[in-house]
Order: sequence, then structure tokens, then C-alpha cells
Amino acid sequence: MIPPDSIKAALERDLFTDGEPAKVHVLRNHHGMTATFMDIGATWLSCQLPTLSGQREVLLGMTSLRDYQSHSAFLGATIGRFANRIAKGQFSLNGQTYSITRNDNGNSLHGGIDGFDKRRWLVKAKSDSHITYCLMSPDGDQGFPGNLTAEVAYTLTENNQLCIEYSAICDQDCPINLTNHAYFNLDGAESGKTILDHELQLRANEYLPTDEELIPTGKLKAVQESSFDFNTAQRIGARLLEDEDQKLAKGYDHAFTLPEELTDGASTIARLISSDKQVVMSVFTDKPAIQFYSGNFLAGTPSRTGEYRDYQGLALETQFLPDCPNHPEWPEANKRFITQKSFYQHQTSYQFTTHHGK
Repeated sequence: MIPPDSIKAALERDLFTDGEPAKVHVLRNHHGMTATFMDIGATWLSCQLPTLSGQREVLLGMTSLRDYQSHSAFLGATIGRFANRIAKGQFSLNGQTYSITRNDNGNSLHGGIDGFDKRRWLVKAKSDSHITYCLMSPDGDQGFPGNLTAEVAYTLTENNQLCIEYSAICDQDCPINLTNHAYFNLDGAESGKTILDHELQLRANEYLPTDEELIPTGKLKAVQESSFDFNTAQRIGARLLEDEDQKLAKGYDHAFTLPEELTDGASTIARLISSDKQVVMSVFTDKPAIQFYSGNFLAGTPSRTGEYRDYQGLALETQFLPDCPNHPEWPEANKRFITQKSFYQHQTSYQFTTHHGK
């Protein structure tokens, strides 16, 4: 495992496209947990926990800024203006059609060609346990309307919880859907193990099938009696590739709708358990949906020690449903993605519990 200060030193050696190095900040608590971030992409670089077998790195990452700039898996990055896919890079709003830059089989993915993950964010405030990043996105950026200011604030608590608060304001109506694209492997990011022996509980009633380009078909489907039912915790690999919806995506890469009574930011909507049972991660959010991605196309992505393989990490990205600007028929909770010249504010927290007793 590479210590946080070594990750910081390695990332700060390289220069970004503006000719300046990355700025890396390490958050620490009194229990020995650390969370490391950089201003490029407001990226979550590392998450290390004390366990019975010593410190464990549970977040996939790299040690080279060049790798972060060249890879295509969005490891740990803040995603915007709009997470996930927008079909054909188009949506209509207030009677006008907008075209967004296309970067995924003729569709727009994670904000387009030059998304928020590829920008240097301004460090607005920082301490040993907190850092806030800020980004200005001008009118027309990637085709989106309005001048938008976005902020993402990371806080590491004394009970081993990493809280992410997203906020934004725009001077025009605009779809916005911010998330973090962290990949977790609770057995250890560089352990060589896949996440298929992790147990996952996901409190969801419906999921969103996609076509072969991973664009939603539009019809929400009940998880009951399918391989998408994780309401009772089960091993992720138990029903992998069992049905056609999974085969199209080479595994799980689907959005799930969350029960409204659980999206209060305090109720557990997902729970992930390492195969050795030493680490548990619980997820809390006030977003209406979550994308579960089982790392189906990770192969060849640079790691801290070489390359990752498929299924070596998973993402649990809280968000609005993908392509929701083009689906007004979806549940009311998914219609709050328009800023409407007002304040956009959401939060997601990842709580870690270990058998270290802390």
C-alpha cells in the first residue's frame, strides 16, 4: 500500500495542461483513516482505513497525473455538468433544443468531451478534515446553457464517514447532475482480487434497462425475481451475466431508483461488505437514484502498481436517472435536475466500519 504522503508527492511531480502541478490535499481523522484529493477533477485519489490486518487502501487510483489525464474510467473524479448518458447528446428545455458534445458512441457521457473531471478546480477552503473545491462553467460550455458555479465539499468525520456535498447555481435553467465516480474494492485496491465476492445490499425497487449503447430504453423494471434484486444482501458474482439486460452491459451498469423515504441523507440505501468481512461501507444520499457499475470495462486502466482488470472495482454513483432530460414520464423525484435559476444542493456519504473497532 502506498502511503498518502507518497501519493501526494507522486501526483504533484507532473504538470497539468496549464503548466502547473496538481495540488493534492490529505484529510485525516484521529482513528487513522485518510482521504486524499486533488484539484484536477476535484478527484478523490485514495481512501485508507485501519483494519485488523493493517492499513487498507479501498479506493482504486493511480500515482501519475499523466495516467489520470489519459485514462477513460473517470476514477474518483467529480462528474458534471451531467453525470451518466444523454442520448444523442440532445435535450429540449423551455422550447429550445440543446446539443451537447458527444463522446460515447454518438451520445454524451459524464458531461461531454471536456467534462468537469478534466478541469482544474479552485480550492476555496481547506482544513485537516475538510476541503471545498469550486468551478466556473460558462454559458455554452459543452453545449449546456447558462453561467454555472459548482462546488463540491469533502469532509472526513471522526466516525470514518466521507461526506460529499454538491452545490451549484446557474443564471439560466439548466440540467445538472453532479456525482463522484469513485471505484471501491474493500478487499484492497491493489490486492489483485475482484469485487465479485463482495456482498452488496441495495435498497431499490426498480432498475433501468438499457440498449447495447447503454442508453436507457425508457421503461423502469421491477427488481423482484431478477438478478437485479439486492434488497437482501448477496454476493455480486452470484448472478453475474444471468440475464439479457446484464449481457448487454457485460455485467451490472444500471441505474436503480431509490425509495423516497430512504433518500433523506441519513438512511442506508446501500451496504457493501468485503469478502473477508473486515470492512463494511454504507451509503447515504438525498439523490433519487444510484448507478451500480461492476467495473465491467476496467481492464487496461492504470493502477498504482500496474493495470486493473475487469471487475476489480465497483462504483456506486448517486445521481438522477441517466438521460432524464429526455424522459418527462419518469417519477417526480427525477424532475428536480433542472436548476431553474435556483440553488442545486445534494449530498452523499460513504461510511466505513472495520473490525479494528473504530
